Amino acid sequence: MLAVRSCLTGCCHIDLSPRIAQSTVARGPRRGFRSSTRSNPTVENSPTPAEIAPLLDKFATYPARPVTLSTLLSLGQPLTPQSVLNSVKHVLSEVPRLFGQRVRALEGLPFIVGMNPFIAKTLVAHRKAFQLLATYPPVKSLGDNANFTEQLEILVQTHVNDIPIMAKGFQECSRYMSPQQVSDFLDSAIRNRIAVRLLAEQHIALSRDLQNPSSRTIDHIGVVHMKCSPRSMIKMCGSFVSDLCEATLGSSPEIVIDGDGDATFAYIPVHLEYILTEILKNSFRASVERHHKLYGPSTDHPIPPVVLTIASPNSSSPHPAVLSIRVRDQGGGVSPANIPHIFSYSFTTARSSDDADEIGGPYAMQHVGGSAAIDSSMRGASGTGGLFSEIVGRGVQTGMGTIAGLGYGLPMSRLYAMYFGGSLDFFSLDGWGSDVFVKLRCLDQAGDVHIDSS
Repeated sequence: MLAVRSCLTGCCHIDLSPRIAQSTVARGPRRGFRSSTRSNPTVENSPTPAEIAPLLDKFATYPARPVTLSTLLSLGQPLTPQSVLNSVKHVLSEVPRLFGQRVRALEGLPFIVGMNPFIAKTLVAHRKAFQLLATYPPVKSLGDNANFTEQLEILVQTHVNDIPIMAKGFQECSRYMSPQQVSDFLDSAIRNRIAVRLLAEQHIALSRDLQNPSSRTIDHIGVVHMKCSPRSMIKMCGSFVSDLCEATLGSSPEIVIDGDGDATFAYIPVHLEYILTEILKNSFRASVERHHKLYGPSTDHPIPPVVLTIASPNSSSPHPAVLSIRVRDQGGGVSPANIPHIFSYSFTTARSSDDADEIGGPYAMQHVGGSAAIDSSMRGASGTGGLFSEIVGRGVQTGMGTIAGLGYGLPMSRLYAMYFGGSLDFFSLDGWGSDVFVKLRCLDQAGDVHIDSS
């Protein structure tokens, strides 16, 4: 069950609002890419393995000192020049270590996998990022921090397409690693990515707020929205997915929001945006395809709505406070044979027109997609021009008239939900529909969470 776009991302961080995705849809797929003889800026001047090895060994001896979420939030309460300088110390301590972990993990892949051009490109980019941060001089003033923040923003943007690039590489190398090996590697890589982006983007946001106090909103602490509204997020994501569904399938179901529509909680909006978008894409397409299968394009039988129920955190519970969202559709559910694969990478609800009647139902296996952005990135693009920008770069594959994407949506959504101690569970009533239960921990009460890749 997976499909087209990502948030950050989405997410994220660089701009994850639906305007980016909508403008991409409006532009449509790029026409044929021409090969370029220009050198790839990601690869150019990158350190060799021999040059980077001593630095990696040095950082490997440093004890891990992951930042807690409470520390991350305290840096903005209050926001002062000193708190920003303390923030940059955490970034320069932890982010190089996290990049170093990924370099070692990529170097540890089987030789033939590491030689794949997509995997090799990712490794080169991580080596370069690690060297930049591991050798960056101490930041001692706000002027130094302004220069560092500019470099950090470029670094975050440079790595926006890491996941789809790696996905393409693992697709090509599927015969050399078992699905479990790929899953374990990607789980670790995505958790690492969440930590890196959270540390980097929190610092960028705090630095911007200090530099431009008039633009700061009192209900935000960096990238954390202390009064995040699930209903507003549902409406925003639902509008995007509805437009996408209309454009690709010709129709879309309505969204019904019930439960506690006025609920708010402390959370990172781009994380919630990505989770909701992926779930809604699956529910929308399953609902439309099942309706078309049963009734054709007939308007006499309306498409059943997708119902989202919001439950506020229970203040009287002795357990950590969580906000819950249930997404219910009548899209036919998932067959028992496919249930074990729901959270497997590259499992997707999408199917091509050639195999529409194979396997049965709207849920089927499909190879990893998203090659349009990969082609752009391999030509040296900065990451902003690809048709498929990764989540916390919120990407959507709009080419080829499909709502389908990497097949990473649900497993990545679950990782995002679980990162702070939440959960994402899928339940199917085969032949009728599906329920997805999302529980998200309130971040103002999750100070014990460590920002790390474990």
